[in-house]
Amino acid sequence: MLPKSKPEPPISSDSSSSTEDQSNESIIPADFENKGKKKVEDLEVKDAQLIFHSIWHELEQEVGVENLHFPAEIFWLNGSPGAGKGTQTAFIMEFRDLTEKPIIVSELLNSPEARKKIDAGLLAGDREVTKLVLRNLLEPNYQSGAIVDGYPRTKTQVECLKLFHRRLTELRHKYLGTFQEAQFPKPRFHIIMLFIDEEESVRRQFIRGQRSLDHNAEVDASGVGKRREVRKTDLDEAAAHSRYKTFKESTYDSLTTLRDVFHYHFINAHGSVIEVQQRIIQELKYQSSLELDELTHDQISSIPLAQKLSLHARQLLVQRLDSYQKFHPELFEQVVGLIKSKFIPIVEKHSISGLAYINSEASVFDDPLAVAMLIDIFTERGFTAVVDIRRMEVPSRIDPKTYEIINRVKKVYRVRINFPGSTIRRGL
Repeated sequence: MLPKSKPEPPISSDSSSSTEDQSNESIIPADFENKGKKKVEDLEVKDAQLIFHSIWHELEQEVGVENLHFPAEIFWLNGSPGAGKGTQTAFIMEFRDLTEKPIIVSELLNSPEARKKIDAGLLAGDREVTKLVLRNLLEPNYQSGAIVDGYPRTKTQVECLKLFHRRLTELRHKYLGTFQEAQFPKPRFHIIMLFIDEEESVRRQFIRGQRSLDHNAEVDASGVGKRREVRKTDLDEAAAHSRYKTFKESTYDSLTTLRDVFHYHFINAHGSVIEVQQRIIQELKYQSSLELDELTHDQISSIPLAQKLSLHARQLLVQRLDSYQKFHPELFEQVVGLIKSKFIPIVEKHSISGLAYINSEASVFDDPLAVAMLIDIFTERGFTAVVDIRRMEVPSRIDPKTYEIINRVKKVYRVRINFPGSTIRRGL
């Protein structure tokens, strides 16, 4: 539990409405309510790959790839209920010199475009929210930077965010060195989590609820001003606790997985406004010192990520094996036969240890393609094979005139094969 301070906490102008947990909800048409009010099952696709790629394709069709200009720097802001998101958003904007208002997910869901779908009984789920966020980020006013309040909130949205960053990096690499390079900057994502514990969160929600009631009473009495929305969670203790638990189990846990991917700013939001702002300054300055310079990033970004390579490794392996059989059938057959007759019997003798070293002088391996086949065949069958080529000079003959020993170069292919070994259990 984080320490609390005595000064009265800042009350957020957090503009999230009751749609805050929108990404897990289904919108129930009136027809269904009249039939026993049976809850409509959320049939939205939860596969992040399908969701993101379909959205990206729609954006490409809508504006064109060359016009997909997103902000150079994006702050993805989330926080505990009552943590002061609205208050601190204005400070972050001033500190980073951002002039355009933040993109607030709950407000996007109240836009005419979103309301039209919701009123038609469609889902306001991960796909809808992600599309709205990306579409708004394309607005020219956000080119220097943007704050997105309330995204991502689910595991699916987190995965979409990773795919979004990867695609922006690919665009940067694609247009590097062209006249459009400046329009595709290196993407910089910052995850900001304003955190307070459950007890403090409930207390702040109640304070906010009471202040909203007092404000509305003054508006009603004077006829001046605009009434504030009063949330149920700000007046009911059980609802306030439930809201916090929902945040902790969905948003908080999902965002934690991004610690090793993007700049992750965990901000202790207990204390006064000034204290929290000082922590934000320190955190943003520290993370900025860890960021690669754009020129350095450009130099190494063309090297694929290990994660991306492993994602498609199986698919590429299958393609290579099929090509061996199709275009080099005789060589492939020779390698397969050699593995069966010479390698597997030795591997079987080492089945307990899971490690075998095999030397081969087979001339077939003088062809580099045969070595590649050997490695791929073992890989496909669940083994890890590493081939080391050793060249040795061995006596070949004696020159009859000078009696000088003539050597020849002998190639030995040393193959290291690893695989899961067996465990022998002793009897009790």
